[in-house]
Amino acid sequence: KEFDFSSGITVVIGPNASGKTNLLEAIHLLATGRSLRAQIEAEMISYGEELARVEGMVKNQEGEKDELTIVLTVGEVAGEKVAKKRYLINGVAKRMIDFVGNLRSVYFGPEDLNIIFDSPSQRRDYLNSILEPVDREYRRASLSYQKGLRQRNKLLEQIRDEGRPHSILFFWNKLLLENGEIITRKREELITFINQQPQRFFRIQIHYDKSIISPQRLKNYTDAEIAAGMTLVGPHRDDFQLQAAEDKETKRNLHRFGSRGEQRMAVFSLKLAEFEFVIQKTEERPVLLLDDIFSELDQEHRKRLLVIIPKQQTIITTTDIHLIEPEYRQKLEIIRLR
Repeated sequence: KEFDFSSGITVVIGPNASGKTNLLEAIHLLATGRSLRAQIEAEMISYGEELARVEGMVKNQEGEKDELTIVLTVGEVAGEKVAKKRYLINGVAKRMIDFVGNLRSVYFGPEDLNIIFDSPSQRRDYLNSILEPVDREYRRASLSYQKGLRQRNKLLEQIRDEGRPHSILFFWNKLLLENGEIITRKREELITFINQQPQRFFRIQIHYDKSIISPQRLKNYTDAEIAAGMTLVGPHRDDFQLQAAEDKETKRNLHRFGSRGEQRMAVFSLKLAEFEFVIQKTEERPVLLLDDIFSELDQEHRKRLLVIIPKQQTIITTTDIHLIEPEYRQKLEIIRLR
């Protein structure tokens, strides 16, 4: 299937299971190299098929065009199906680190409530999903840190099980310290930015529960890490809480003490702050992807949203065009799925 989108607002209308979210997922995949939903990359390939391919023609601020392509193929490793992913720009193969960032997008859909409810690893993934496409230093640090973490954990197991000397950790400790400091600093900058944003929908604050990595903390945790066979300190253990900021002094944990409506508005405010962060970092307005958002908002908040979104290319999905106020419909390009 091939689609052309307006440079303004495009509304994709269709019944449930017509492929609306798949379309947004394909755009987001070209922007970030990651699926919105699949934890295992092979799940992005249609059931029973061996290959998936997404192509997009993008135009930058100077009017130059690039064709971005991601190809996924299924193979087997130790009897398990795994996906191999290839990145191409204008037909030339690229590393993921060089591919990501050629298209910028911010996605918001109903599943983003999981930022509040899911595990700390999901919230760390959310921070990564913002920073990696817009900050090359962070992207490099994150890749190096994950590689070093896997290797260090293997060595911790070998010290425990085979009696190897502690000195084998020296190089990997240094690698984790250098890259962990970059990751923590960049995450702090992002969270500070979000906390300072004016809130159009709901006043939020993020409480950053960071796991500092330092030579002293690695030393203090050495025995416990050897016993566990894993690294127990560092940004791979970070977490954060989304809070309602009722005033300067009063902060309320929305996971424990927020209504469903408050949680929705808080996550949407978070996404708008993410949008502003991308603009500040890149001096470009990303494509805004809104999946069935109008069914989640009351009439007043829908009107507020429609004031904000015309400033950049926006792609919205909905099952019902009547959720969009009549005075705005004439400004929209409509794609119908069946």
